[in-house]
Amino acid sequence: MRFEGTAEYVADKDLMVAVNAAIALERPLLVKGEPGTGKTELARQVAASLGLDLIEWHVKSTTRAQQGLYEYDAVSRLRDSQLGDERFNDIKNYIKRGKLWEAFAADRKCVLLIDEIDKADIEFPNDLLQELDKMEFFVYETGETVRAVNRPIVIITSNNEKELPDAFLRRCFFHYIRFPDAETLARIVDVHYPGIKRNLVSAALGQFYEIRDMAGLKKKPSTSEALDWIRLLVADDVAPEDLRGAATNALPRLHGALLKNEQDVHLFEKLAFMARRQ
Repeated sequence: MRFEGTAEYVADKDLMVAVNAAIALERPLLVKGEPGTGKTELARQVAASLGLDLIEWHVKSTTRAQQGLYEYDAVSRLRDSQLGDERFNDIKNYIKRGKLWEAFAADRKCVLLIDEIDKADIEFPNDLLQELDKMEFFVYETGETVRAVNRPIVIITSNNEKELPDAFLRRCFFHYIRFPDAETLARIVDVHYPGIKRNLVSAALGQFYEIRDMAGLKKKPSTSEALDWIRLLVADDVAPEDLRGAATNALPRLHGALLKNEQDVHLFEKLAFMARRQ
């Protein structure tokens, strides 16, 4: 079982090595990188490439580790007991399976995505240490132990908003997705927009990397934002020679796809003002 990439996802050699190493070691793959570099999509493409089902657990700031295992609805059980509902007699009726339980109980190997783990509380990764290591957990309400029938391929993503605990990191195989160079990004554009004009892609990517390298930029545009921008350029039938515009108008065409805060827009406006004064 090896991941060799897909026609819809441009994966470099190092990323494929990381995925296959995590599969061989039967350890979670921890993937970090800038937002929009394809971390979440990686899990979907691994599942598609290997012909496996995908279970996605999208972590939020309020997400607790216990929710990934199961949740016990004591309030509903109390209400049913007061109403004389027969469901009350079986406690299993009030236990909702979490994403880890779904993955452990799957009748065949699957891919489990734990997306943006750094959004949760700092204790969240520690609370999953034993479950991800031993691939089992105990259900206190029923007294049963849930064990993985088939060990899932676990892919965990992080945007590096918080440092993850050392004990958690030791149990993972780590890979950092670097921002793609111009050649790789051009291949990604070709995958998403086959047949696009080469001269437009070349001009757009040249300007895109100039924007990313600009000093003082608060948020650098990501791969996904580059794809959105190029899609808009194609939709508006922008000619490559019209892409850059005059120096007195430093804002790029359709800049709302690339610049996502007012500080960066003001930076370009300031450059335009300085150009006009000169």
